[in-house]
Amino acid sequence: MPLDPDAQGVLDLLASLNAPELSDLTPEEARGLSLTPPPDVPTAVGSVTDRTVPAEAADIPVRIYAPDGNATTGALVYFHGGGWVIGDLDSHDETCRKLCSNSGQTIVSVDYRLAPETRFPGAINDCFIATRWVADNAALLNVDPARLAVGGDSAGGNLAAACALMARDKGGPPIALQLLIYPVTGNDFDTPSYLDNAEGYLLSRKAMQWFWDHYVPDAKERSNPYAAPLEGELSGLPPALVMTAEYDPLRDEGEAYAAALRAAGCEAQVTRYDGLIHGFFGMYDAIAAARTAMQQATDALVAHIG
Repeated sequence: MPLDPDAQGVLDLLASLNAPELSDLTPEEARGLSLTPPPDVPTAVGSVTDRTVPAEAADIPVRIYAPDGNATTGALVYFHGGGWVIGDLDSHDETCRKLCSNSGQTIVSVDYRLAPETRFPGAINDCFIATRWVADNAALLNVDPARLAVGGDSAGGNLAAACALMARDKGGPPIALQLLIYPVTGNDFDTPSYLDNAEGYLLSRKAMQWFWDHYVPDAKERSNPYAAPLEGELSGLPPALVMTAEYDPLRDEGEAYAAALRAAGCEAQVTRYDGLIHGFFGMYDAIAAARTAMQQATDALVAHIG
């Protein structure tokens, strides 16, 4: 399909700003960029609480979004995107607010350690520790530990899929849903979607290579399923909703992961958003289809943990 007009508008705006190529920047410089500025009025939720999860390497900051009311809810542990190098609790604050408000479920956003200061497996270890902490402290959070999901976008989707694998391998906690928004699942830079969308659609092939070089510089480690879930044995994993975008280098590996889940006997739904680019999910004000995708995500949360 042709590029979505709203997505084209975003790309035109970035072109007018002469936005730099990420791979030409240092991690520190890249962290100073903001492609999705916060809204003037954040989406309202019942409460927002910042705290830390104790961990041996370093305590892990989390932000807990609770809906209105006193009823026990399910919980989504959310991992932000940014190629394991950029992003934080603030960059995905509005995403988490909307997920909480629309679904009526508790969202726990995790500020895992970033590369290259912390390389693989630091980020996934932080994410798993935080997920286990949510399950172990369900009463404190007023959530039901049997209604626990993991999710994220891009590198966060990678960490969510890896977290589901780790939970299976380590005997829990039980996960009810993987919410995977254009996830990184492999490291083959020669798929058709990588080659067709190598540049010009926000996320470039060069940028993804730059992200991988910071997070998993050792090529031998990139076949580890906790780094590339598509390389893993996938039986016994929880249901997944996988969203992809047509003009995204990551499109093919996200769809391949859903197909591999189904081949392993797991439930997996995949939705390709035609005409869309990587990152569209967080661009609610600029891209109308982002609102459709948010509704699909929150419907899945209600169905699996509501």
